Amino acid sequence: MDGSVSTLAPVFAAAFATRNTHTAFAVGLAASIGAGISMGFAEALSDDGSLTGRGHPWVRGLVCGLMTALGGIGHTLPFLIPSFKLATAVAVVVVMVELGIISWIRHRYMESPLLSATLQVVLGGVLVFVAGVIIGSS
Repeated sequence: MDGSVSTLAPVFAAAFATRNTHTAFAVGLAASIGAGISMGFAEALSDDGSLTGRGHPWVRGLVCGLMTALGGIGHTLPFLIPSFKLATAVAVVVVMVELGIISWIRHRYMESPLLSATLQVVLGGVLVFVAGVIIGSS
């Protein structure tokens, strides 16, 4: 959740600050790739797998980094649409789907109660999204 959701703020701040879909796309792409690299290294260097039993650190780092980047790119791709209003509307729908998927993953694989996982993910996502919109609109 961390890297994918954190990319919401920069992409929507750029979108609302410039109302230019190309700029929003460029910022979103940079934030997504940067978050993927950062999360990948953080996961790979967090432990050697012996403490948590979560497997080889470089495999974990690669998977975590790729999924983080893909999550950010998911809500960045709509900004390839030239119309600002349409791109933003599609991006918001994509964000809602992403938050739903993240909630389900937390429920299914991390054994979090579905309601709890959904509230946590949606609250975090909405706060990051609103921060980006407020910053971009100021």
